[in-house]
Amino acid sequence: MSAVPAARPAASAEPPANAPANATTNATTDVTATANGTADTTADTAANGTADTTADTAANGTADTAASATATASATETAPDLDLLLVPPRARTGWRLVPARVGAMCAVELQKLRHDRTELYTRAVQPALWLLIFGETFTRLKAIPTGGIPYLDYLAPGIIAQSAMFIAIFYGIMIIWERDSGVLTKLLVTPTPRAALVTGKAFAAGVKAVLQAVVVVLIAAVLGVAMTWNPLRLLGVVVAVLLGSAFFSCLSMAIAGIVLTRDRLMGIGQAITMPLFFGSNALYPVDLMPGWLQAVSKANPLSYQVDALRGLLIGTPSHLPLDFAVLAAATLAGIAAASALLGRLAR
Repeated sequence: MSAVPAARPAASAEPPANAPANATTNATTDVTATANGTADTTADTAANGTADTTADTAANGTADTAASATATASATETAPDLDLLLVPPRARTGWRLVPARVGAMCAVELQKLRHDRTELYTRAVQPALWLLIFGETFTRLKAIPTGGIPYLDYLAPGIIAQSAMFIAIFYGIMIIWERDSGVLTKLLVTPTPRAALVTGKAFAAGVKAVLQAVVVVLIAAVLGVAMTWNPLRLLGVVVAVLLGSAFFSCLSMAIAGIVLTRDRLMGIGQAITMPLFFGSNALYPVDLMPGWLQAVSKANPLSYQVDALRGLLIGTPSHLPLDFAVLAAATLAGIAAASALLGRLAR
């Protein structure tokens, strides 16, 4: 009979004696690993947070610095503009004062003409009638000896001077209007000398007269008047027109300081305009005048202005040094008289 194999001993349900120690060791290892991992994670997080914070701080600091630099640059750029608004410009003194005031007054007149050109057009009608009717008629009649030149050519410089005088002789009306509206009082309380104000207004009237002279010259050129186009001579024409107009405007302002009202000034202006015009060499030579009228013509600044314009434009014999000297002296005398009477007008 075969032998039955011996049964294997049953496996013990209890762990070996060293199992608790191994489990403890493994648990300790896991706890240590977990702690190390946590520490590493915390360290990494802290390091990353610190790095991010540093980077953000640096970026923000750079941005703030750039913004501050931009703001500083903007403030530096706008500072002069603010200074111009808060601090008034330095006042002109000495010899620069009168040219500055003259330029300002001339600019004002040009602004007026730019906004309203009606006056320029309407004032061109009368010179055109003188040239078209009076000049053409007497050219055909040949009643006035003019030294071998057509009478229309002889008349054109006289009409230029006449149109400039007609503009300037009533300039005092504008001064009275400024007095009535309070503008003149405001001008007189400024540190600007009265002579500078009068000079500025006188040459502002001269600017208007020069524009009127340009219109007359163009009309004369269309009618066939033989005039020179030499730039130097044309510059002399501008100077002659400016000086003549400045004198007559100062005369008008002086009369305004005496009569004080627009109606009186209008009447006196109309009363002296025609005698000044017919008592000059604008229409006929001085040699054809009676003796007493020749004396008036020699004392009339308009005669010297016409003589200068005639010599410059059509080349007739003239006395240019004497003409310009008389015009300059008359202008200075007119400025002095008008300056002395300007305060009376303001009162």
